[in-house]
Amino acid sequence: MRHELVVGLGYGLGRGLFFLPAEKRIGIERWIRGWEEARLLAAADVAFVSWAKSGRTWLRTLLSRAFQLGYGIPADAALEFDNLKRLNPRIPSVYFTHGNYIRDYVGRRDEQPAFWGKRVLLLVRDPRDTAVSQYFQWRHRMHPAKKLLNAYPPHGADVSLADFVLKEPMGLSGVLDFLEVWERTLPKVQAAHTVRYETLRRDTAGTLGGILEFLGTPVAPEFVAQAVEYASVENMRKLEAEGTKVGYSGQRLKPGDAANPDSFKVRRGKVGGWQDYLTEAEIAEVQAMVAARPGELFGYKSAVDGQNVGPRDASA
Repeated sequence: MRHELVVGLGYGLGRGLFFLPAEKRIGIERWIRGWEEARLLAAADVAFVSWAKSGRTWLRTLLSRAFQLGYGIPADAALEFDNLKRLNPRIPSVYFTHGNYIRDYVGRRDEQPAFWGKRVLLLVRDPRDTAVSQYFQWRHRMHPAKKLLNAYPPHGADVSLADFVLKEPMGLSGVLDFLEVWERTLPKVQAAHTVRYETLRRDTAGTLGGILEFLGTPVAPEFVAQAVEYASVENMRKLEAEGTKVGYSGQRLKPGDAANPDSFKVRRGKVGGWQDYLTEAEIAEVQAMVAARPGELFGYKSAVDGQNVGPRDASA
């Protein structure tokens, strides 16, 4: 109930800003949403942080299914803040966030101090794959108001995939900013568990088991295996094609256009698929952008060789 009240209040305040100039209205609305984030974060047992299109829906489905099977949760109840905790107090309340608006509220762009005292589950993905996937999200699925609020190209703009990835602030540079901020922030949080999308793809059962241990909610191996089977890319795409209700916020997995595979939320899930969409010259530009950033970017900078940036397997 606390989650619904805080979100409802924030949105109510935001709707009263229609008369202001666009730039002012956007700044205030982002601050209000940051205020919402800060209060929900303070009330949560664990913060689940990721950049958009890093595999959050998939991991959330894995966790929800594991809790359903291992803790007697109804099959139509998916993890959203404290809803499963109310059904079984062993399950923590989890706040899912990109940590985007809270920086406007706190006034810090270089780190995320609001998370310093929290337990954090951080999901990261190769920034190049993430940026390409984000392009398809912007082009086929994103609401026009969200595009305006978050500095994406305007709705209906004619922007190529390469220009989005290489030139837009919410393309590759935005993902790299996110990784840099969290490399600085993570050592200061109360407890952290970093999950790389690529490792989750390679060893889904083992990685999911480690996450459940971190959350203090171990699940029998047979239930982990069933959760992995349920949340396979093939089954997730089937559920999306059928418009299946996934539970959180009453949402359904639903493509923007059932005839267009690029409009599916569960699109390909391919590791390294970003290279399929760019020319050799564009690939070189992408690699140069990654190589120019400081830090290790959670291992994604460690093997720049003109083609690949390989993540480490070990989870922090």
